[in-house]
Amino acid sequence: MAEYVAKQRPLTQRIIVSLGKKILRWSGEFESRHSLIPSTPKIDNHYFPWVDNLEAAYPDIRQELIELLKHPEKIPAFHQISPDQKRISKGNNWKTFGLYVFGERIEGNCLLCPHTAKALEAIPNMRTAMFSILQPHYHIVPHRGPSRAMVRVHLGLIVPKNQPEKLWIRVDNQRLHWEEGKVIIFDDFYEHEVRNDTDELRAVLFIDVDRPMDKVGTLVNKVFFNLIKISPYVKQPLRNLAKWNR
Repeated sequence: MAEYVAKQRPLTQRIIVSLGKKILRWSGEFESRHSLIPSTPKIDNHYFPWVDNLEAAYPDIRQELIELLKHPEKIPAFHQISPDQKRISKGNNWKTFGLYVFGERIEGNCLLCPHTAKALEAIPNMRTAMFSILQPHYHIVPHRGPSRAMVRVHLGLIVPKNQPEKLWIRVDNQRLHWEEGKVIIFDDFYEHEVRNDTDELRAVLFIDVDRPMDKVGTLVNKVFFNLIKISPYVKQPLRNLAKWNR
């Protein structure tokens, strides 16, 4: 059988991809230099004073998620809302219920989850928030976030107990584990992956917040945020959410 040889991208595409990688590499280095918190894979909760209040709201947030899960067919898969995620979201294995998309409040969804929405409103510089629901025996393959301008927050809501070897998120070289009612914060610009090899689903409240930066970093990130808000990366999920909710 003849050996398969992948077609090479056209020259223009190769140049664009190469340039994009250089820009992202530069932006990660720039954000590290101007960050007011460590650029480590895991970030200590004490840098964010609102964590205690978010954890205190856990019982009400979890109950609102439980109500949503009574009708799982109404919750879309991640790639149905954000097509950019189709490499890491397959079938119905990773469902998301969006509450905010890059600062845009999803009004209907927030009305269904008033306690969750109230807790999110109290988080300064919060960009994106959703319930992230991972089915049993699913692996989110290694990937990286597009920028170090934000940090990723997970509040554990439904976490299969006592199975750390089967349920984890790896960020760079560190394996982290969720606990119900507890927050973990990490830098998703590092390569990361998730495994749920248990027989139960895992659910977290998934939040992106601005990385605390010095004045120069804040100014540059403001330009970045304004550009990304008008890009298809944000506009397409907003359109898809509106269509799904209709």
